[in-house]
Amino acid sequence: MATMGHLSTPVLRLLLLSIKVSLGDDELRLTNGTGPCSGRVEIKHKEEWGTVCDGDWNIKDAEVVCKQVGCGSAVHALNRAPFGEGSGKTWLYRVDCRGDESALWDCPHTGWDAFTCPHYFDVGVICSGFSRLRLDGGDTACSGHLKVKQAETWSTVCYSHIDFSAASVICNELKCGHASIETGDLFVDGNGFVWKDVFHCEGSESCLWDCARVVLGNPTCSARETATVVCSGLPDSLRLSDGESRCDGRVEISLHGMWGRVLDDDWSIKDATVVCRQLQCGIAKKAYYLPRSERGIGLVGLRSVQCDGNETQLVLCKTSHSQALPTGVAEDVESKKIRLVNGTQRCAGRVEIYHDGIWGTICDDNWDLSDANVVCKQLGCGYAIKAFVSAHYGEGSGQIWLDDVNCTGAESGLWACPSRAWGQHNCQHKEDAGVLCSEFLDLRLVNGNDCAGRLEVFYNGTWGSICSNHMSQLTAITACKHLNCGDGGEIDKDFKYGRGSGPTWLDHIDCNKQHSSLWHCQSDPWDPQSCDNRAEETHISCTGNYKSTQKYVCFADREKLRVVGGEDVCSGRVEIWNHGSWGTICDDSWDIADANVVCRQLGCGSAVSALSEAAFGEGTGPIWLEKIHCKGTELSLWDCPSKPLFGKSCDHKEDAAVDCSGGRCTSKISAPVIVCVILGALLCLVLAILAGQIRSARAQKKGVSLSTVMKYLLEEAGKC
Repeated sequence: MATMGHLSTPVLRLLLLSIKVSLGDDELRLTNGTGPCSGRVEIKHKEEWGTVCDGDWNIKDAEVVCKQVGCGSAVHALNRAPFGEGSGKTWLYRVDCRGDESALWDCPHTGWDAFTCPHYFDVGVICSGFSRLRLDGGDTACSGHLKVKQAETWSTVCYSHIDFSAASVICNELKCGHASIETGDLFVDGNGFVWKDVFHCEGSESCLWDCARVVLGNPTCSARETATVVCSGLPDSLRLSDGESRCDGRVEISLHGMWGRVLDDDWSIKDATVVCRQLQCGIAKKAYYLPRSERGIGLVGLRSVQCDGNETQLVLCKTSHSQALPTGVAEDVESKKIRLVNGTQRCAGRVEIYHDGIWGTICDDNWDLSDANVVCKQLGCGYAIKAFVSAHYGEGSGQIWLDDVNCTGAESGLWACPSRAWGQHNCQHKEDAGVLCSEFLDLRLVNGNDCAGRLEVFYNGTWGSICSNHMSQLTAITACKHLNCGDGGEIDKDFKYGRGSGPTWLDHIDCNKQHSSLWHCQSDPWDPQSCDNRAEETHISCTGNYKSTQKYVCFADREKLRVVGGEDVCSGRVEIWNHGSWGTICDDSWDIADANVVCRQLGCGSAVSALSEAAFGEGTGPIWLEKIHCKGTELSLWDCPSKPLFGKSCDHKEDAAVDCSGGRCTSKISAPVIVCVILGALLCLVLAILAGQIRSARAQKKGVSLSTVMKYLLEEAGKC
């Protein structure tokens, strides 16, 4: 999770929600966070919303805020506008809470509006967010209807809006073991509010609110069509640690309340099969040794495991229990994953597979719609619109895992299709395969410019119009924010941007102030005939800070972005200006796509390399950002999804850097070029003089005047 400022992803962005609690005449809310339990702290006092200044802001102050909004305990007390700068008054300053007050304004403070504080000192909080979901109506607390809590309202979730990955996250969050999903008829009550978000989980998230969510165009459902989740109800007795998902990692077992390692004495594929079965992780393909640097330490739970392969739990196999000293090696049970990379949204991109602990690509030999269909279905992205070849979404790197894939389209996973053996191919990365799925979404304005025109959405492989029925100015503003076209917008009534010709996909879109993306707004379900006629199509003009349409931004944002420590102004450590000081960027997830955006923004051409580990020396001061996820096509680094750096997860030994090709607007001419130019000019002058002398000699013979000769010499010199 996917970059802030935007959709980094490759992946979708999370719904920006606010939660509000009213106590007397004053109200408290969290805004601009990644969920209902994080964000900038804002107070409504005297009917006006304002912020809180960070004078001595600490975890006790944050604790009062989290309890007041019903979000559990405080995880982080943040200062320096971590969720963006607010506006209006700074109502409170130097709040000094004990932690048990019922409202923030009950804590000692300097008085309402007692100090004018710049908004770059606005405070924020991240809360634990407990009691945000539950399972109702089952035999135990680990089965029943899925219900989620928003403010003081509990809502049921549509069956079609979660999948097995989401259910796994839910069971893990509730400490209810492992998951399965059933139809909504097991515990039907048929009453209450219905949650409209579709949850897109990877399965490795720690809680449901960390999963990406989309609202726009979702079909409605009744309370009788709600999701039922049935968890095993057993506390985890087996786990895989330090992997990319719960089905990947080092095998560990809980015995007598203590976690211990499983040593690899006589470890085999039969043993791994039992582990995968117990964890509901499918079929074990391989049991393999970890590199020495990744081998575990600590107590040993089991050794000399000998399974027949049909046991339901690892402890039912023949084993030796042990509490020995930390010696030996733990095995890793492999899981495979698939993802799409370098697309602008979550359902398009280069196909990559995680195998043997490494991400790799697919060769495009014989790649077709049947193969792409399996990928789209596997990712919950509908069906395939296009199967791309020739590295349509850019060349990958490293391993090429599969070649000559030949799916029927009915397979449950790409690795179930016939193909060459893993890693065997005759390809290069210029042949990397890609897909475009039906659930891919995009937004644009046409027949005007980037920030004015007829509003169109890309869905099901086709651009189509959006209807304007009951559309508010707030929805138009949200569309402008989504398109990076500023924070203002108007619905044009004169239809000056022409009529569309494709489907009319959506109607009755309703956004609120907390939405920064149109995908998070409610609407009618997708329908290619949503408008009654073309006069209902939406035309929008955005105002505010427009995105640049220039190919290179020569001097824009130079006060916000720079590279230092390199040989020239187009190579060095990347630094950004924020809150009055220069700071660096952590190299976590830093790649060539991120570097391309920096080079383009500085007018330095394209990136030659994306460097890490303080390649141009360690910076000083703050580290402002980490985990930037650019597609590589953005005009500015601020357009890429990223997240502010919380805590000490990165230091200056990990400062990111770039080396650009150097195509600057104010181009720098090298010394060899200057020498060549000078020599060329001298040679041209010598030739002109020789030609002049010849003409002069001929002129003297013919009686031509000296002025005519001089005029000719000047003309010859001018040609040089």
